[in-house]
Amino acid sequence: MKNIDIIYRNDSGISFYWKTSKYSSIKAQVVFRDMGFYFSLDQLKEFAHLTQDTLAQYTCKDCPAPRECRSLLLKTPSPDVDLAVSRDEVYEIQDLLDQTILRMEMHFFMQTALN
Repeated sequence: MKNIDIIYRNDSGISFYWKTSKYSSIKAQVVFRDMGFYFSLDQLKEFAHLTQDTLAQYTCKDCPAPRECRSLLLKTPSPDVDLAVSRDEVYEIQDLLDQTILRMEMHFFMQTALN
């Protein structure tokens, strides 16, 4: 943990900056469910929009556990990577992304305002 600066964490994941990278690169590592994505702020915003699209999907009509069933397909900003997720996971991922975006934007706004 000494090589990172945590941006945000919740029950399902964590987002952080690598101390070895330049903050001006505007990229954050987002890790959830044993997967990590290294995305720019624009890619994180796109990913957050994709979570909304995923929540509009329907689970199986007779699913006994519609909130826990991993029957939803979450697209990512990486065109070759889609994730099978549950509705509950999408809400957690959405929180992780939204809070990461908010905190990154605040960080960069403060940097710009102080210069």
